Amino acid sequence: MKVIKQFNFKDKDTISASEIGQFVYCSMAWYLQKCGYKPESKMLDVGIKKHVELGRIMDYTQANMKRYKILATMGYLILILGILIFLFEVIL
Repeated sequence: MKVIKQFNFKDKDTISASEIGQFVYCSMAWYLQKCGYKPESKMLDVGIKKHVELGRIMDYTQANMKRYKILATMGYLILILGILIFLFEVIL
């Protein structure tokens, strides 16, 4: 039988929103995790892999959004430059 060590709550003054969710779902599981015990589950491993995969997708999407904004700005500047050149040709 494993002896559960007591968690020193003074080590960490704040808890995250996800920890609140864990506590509400199962306070005993939250406490055991705080004491250093890690849950073992195939579905937990699947969930971790999915989160990593989604994180990569989000990183890729954010990088593409930055590229889009830069290219869109460049496109608008080229369009404005083209209009200005056209107007100067018509006026002169």
